[in-house]
Amino acid sequence: MEQINVIIPALNPDKKLIALIRDFIDAPELMQKIRAFIIVDDGSDSSHQSIFTQLQQLPLNNLTILHHTHNRGKGAALKTGFQYVEAHLPTVSGVATMDSDGQHTVAALASCVATFSRQPQQLVIGVRHFTNAVPFRSQFGNLLTSGLVRLLTHQNISDTQTGLRVIPIRYIPALIRFPGDRFEFEFDMLLQAKKYQIKVIEQPIPTIYLDGNSSSHFRVIRDSIAIYARFFKFAASGLISFVVDISLFYLTLFILGNHVLNSILIATIASRVLSSIVNYAINHRVVFEHAGQQTLLKYAGLFIVQMLASGFLTNALTAVLPASSGQIVPTIAKMLVDFMLFIISYQIQRDFIFKERTQHVQ
Repeated sequence: MEQINVIIPALNPDKKLIALIRDFIDAPELMQKIRAFIIVDDGSDSSHQSIFTQLQQLPLNNLTILHHTHNRGKGAALKTGFQYVEAHLPTVSGVATMDSDGQHTVAALASCVATFSRQPQQLVIGVRHFTNAVPFRSQFGNLLTSGLVRLLTHQNISDTQTGLRVIPIRYIPALIRFPGDRFEFEFDMLLQAKKYQIKVIEQPIPTIYLDGNSSSHFRVIRDSIAIYARFFKFAASGLISFVVDISLFYLTLFILGNHVLNSILIATIASRVLSSIVNYAINHRVVFEHAGQQTLLKYAGLFIVQMLASGFLTNALTAVLPASSGQIVPTIAKMLVDFMLFIISYQIQRDFIFKERTQHVQ
């Protein structure tokens, strides 16, 4: 029988964690599929250490508790658990992760394990059904991150923030090397799965929020920024290039005038050449972190197509906008056209130009 390990990161847990482990003890069929429990104390304060003492006194001989001397973040706690599995318990088919605050039940994990047993090479996540009873910050955050996952990876994942997952053992070595030590680590796990030829499979689970999710240690502003960092970097890169592009476009039109098609095309070419050099340098070094090789020629091809599209579409849009003898209308038209091209360009750069090479994991 294939088995899994269960990792539970915990920061200042209460008796709900003890109740969860007791529920496992009362589920003998599922217990046969679990080789070990690893609870990672992520720097809990002294007033909560009694919880870990009580856990050690439970009639469970396959329970290990690891301690961080200070709070390092949920991602770091998970990686500590993964490292322990890799060093001491590697002969399993997968590793399950659960939250310690009572949101995840034994029955929910059992359903995820059943799904995982049918596809043990893939990543199974327990997805919740979001209703009005769910706290607004959780609904909004999940909606936003789901949209970004769809934009960044073309994967439709309805619950990106779920901590209930069953991860194939082949993915563990890569996860240990991932950057990020807080909630962004779980988000990156989903973003990077496709790169490692791992599919994300959804398993519906009950939605449980206790006391308005007050026990969550998610820091709304700081953790959200970390989660959305990759897209923010691309947006910042695009904004810098946009400012360079529009400024040069306006300046060139001011010098040449905008009475004929050639003036718009010349202004587009002049502004786009410099702004594209800036954009390529930032995206290659910062946003996509040198992903892929021989990207310059592919980027040059995109640059030419995008430049011509920008020029002709800007000219066409200028023709249908209210007439003006200055540079304002063509500049507004270019801003609208380039925003549309920005969205298309991101998809092309991510999927074809700076595409990360597929990693083969055993």
